[in-house]
Amino acid sequence: MQYCKLCLQPDTRPNTVFTDEGICPACNYFRELKKVDWQERGEILMDIAKNAPKSDKHEFDCIIGVSGGKDSTRQAVFVREKLGLNPLLACLSYPPEQITERGADNISSLINLGFDCVIVNPAPETWRKLMRHSFERFTNWAKSTELALFSSVPQLAIQYDIPLILWGENPGLQLGDLKTLGRTGYDGNNLRNMNTLSGGALDWILEMHEDVGDLIPYRYPTLEEFEKANIQIVYLGWFLGDWSLVNNASYSCLNGLQIRNDTVENTGDLFGVTSLDEDWVTLNQMIKYYKFGFGRVTDYVNEEIRLGRISRDAGIEIVEKYDHCCGDDYIQSFCEFIDISVDYFWQKVRDSVNKNLFDIDKNGNITRKFKVGTGL
Repeated sequence: MQYCKLCLQPDTRPNTVFTDEGICPACNYFRELKKVDWQERGEILMDIAKNAPKSDKHEFDCIIGVSGGKDSTRQAVFVREKLGLNPLLACLSYPPEQITERGADNISSLINLGFDCVIVNPAPETWRKLMRHSFERFTNWAKSTELALFSSVPQLAIQYDIPLILWGENPGLQLGDLKTLGRTGYDGNNLRNMNTLSGGALDWILEMHEDVGDLIPYRYPTLEEFEKANIQIVYLGWFLGDWSLVNNASYSCLNGLQIRNDTVENTGDLFGVTSLDEDWVTLNQMIKYYKFGFGRVTDYVNEEIRLGRISRDAGIEIVEKYDHCCGDDYIQSFCEFIDISVDYFWQKVRDSVNKNLFDIDKNGNITRKFKVGTGL
């Protein structure tokens, strides 16, 4: 395990490759931003907006996937106010047991801002069953739900004849998932190659699920379907020099966004502004930490380091203190939803711990072997 020399990104992140200098893709991209001609990028974006394909069926110019959170709220407002486009918003909603009141209010706030929004609700029992199988097989409950999340927008784009999909950040450039890189910095059609969607993403579900009809929401459209419908995904984050977690949250709060008010010790959410529509992502981030040696706090801190708001040493202290955090109440409510015991939950977590990075003592306590910022 090695760390980026500039931030606290470890090389254990899937699909990431450091430069020969020991710099992670995200930091390398951030350095390149200093050379960017933002006016030129703005002109490219305006050309995309001006040439957005029109349909005889409706008045929508593009489609944006939204949760009501910081990124989607900023995108929706920017696209309408700055680009002059009429977007259709697409929201994949969670079952009642999972969605937070805060999340429902944030979607309502977007609708109250005057946006049209299509809300997709996959069958709750299939959702719950697949979530449990995801957790039992991968110790990652979101393995199935993310399939539905990423699939819903292009599915609706095809059904509504809206070829232009506007997405947020480029995971290849801004997070380091290099397999998603496209022909240009804003081309998102290789999103299908991300860790969640690639390599027969539905195969494991088909093995255990008899009723294939229930799986329609979990099918990411094929490349052939993309080409037939002339679908193009464009990353908005590539065009915006001030695209960041904190900036997006600030813009969105000014437009009615409600944020999380729980403690960092319970959520690992330093600013209370991520994944606002549900809370179980908190325990998935904790599990990610035990698998790969980094969690949500690392991602937060890395951005702050790149923006020069904190030092790498200060970031180390924050990561050491909070990267593993998850409140017991979130674990309890998740276990009740998928009908497992808390003891079974921790048994699965311990079975998935990366033994190269962590030790587990006879009492089940998990301690890291590595030093944050240095590695092994």
